[in-house]
Amino acid sequence: MRNSTDVTQFILLGLTNDPELQVPLFVIFTLIYLITLLGNLGMIVLILSDSRLHTPMYFFLSNLSLVDFCYSSAVTPKVMAGLFIGDKVISYNACAAQMFLFAAFGTVESYLLASMAYDRCAAVCKPLHYAITMTTSVCTRLAIGSYICGFLNASIYVGETFSLSFCESNLVHHYFCDVPAVMVLSCSDRHVSELVLVYVASFNIFFALLVILISYIFIFITILKMPSPAGFQKALSTCASHLTAVSIFYGTVIFMYLQPSSSHSMDTDKVASVFYSMVIPMLNPVVYSLRNKEVKNAFRKMVEKANISVGLGFLSFSMCNNLF
Repeated sequence: MRNSTDVTQFILLGLTNDPELQVPLFVIFTLIYLITLLGNLGMIVLILSDSRLHTPMYFFLSNLSLVDFCYSSAVTPKVMAGLFIGDKVISYNACAAQMFLFAAFGTVESYLLASMAYDRCAAVCKPLHYAITMTTSVCTRLAIGSYICGFLNASIYVGETFSLSFCESNLVHHYFCDVPAVMVLSCSDRHVSELVLVYVASFNIFFALLVILISYIFIFITILKMPSPAGFQKALSTCASHLTAVSIFYGTVIFMYLQPSSSHSMDTDKVASVFYSMVIPMLNPVVYSLRNKEVKNAFRKMVEKANISVGLGFLSFSMCNNLF
């Protein structure tokens, strides 16, 4: 991967150099990361442990939770280390690895959102054919295709970025190795690489958005024809939650990546990046799952089982003490 370059490491300047803000930001990001871990890993465990959640919708939700956990973990721990102990140095290869993982899982999330929109379209528009349309093999192929596209996209991003030469500044004006922030440091001509990345990002974003748009057009046409107000409200509520998360995710991604690096304001990019690298992974379990009655019932059932197990264990311990 390494081209002719004198740079062996990069220095991440982070969100701020103000010492008074570093401790509060560390506390905030630590809480966000803990909630992200608990929410997403807990959702995966809940879906795997409850057979009633073994449906296409929850299959995609479990994959979305895994992706959110992975791409948040690719960025947040390094940010926390920079704020807490001032460790802002990242090696050349570690920077490339961080960029690869973040780009890969970010793209996977994009395609998973499109797959979820298609799944909801099949459920709302043709409920009688839903079991035939969204079979296990179809869901598996959609998920595997999302991961393949994500890792191919990340390979192009990292390959184009690190094929450039870095021989001057190694100060990354960001809190992680994002493509625009690293690419502007190159001392070689990056015009072709920028065009390739913009075209690749445009294809991935707009293809996934096209699938989502077409799916929701069919969904809205269907729910407008529903005679039952209850069915109309239920379908509309599901769409509103999904569309809110899609708007936040794609809005920040389009803002970040569909413009040349020379047009970027790094301070503005940092703020936008916080939303899709930290906040969205934290919110997704709430937006997609925790508002769902089936998930709430499954969680309640798991808590009841845990309480019963604890009670039986305590009872057994008491009986053993009485015997001896």
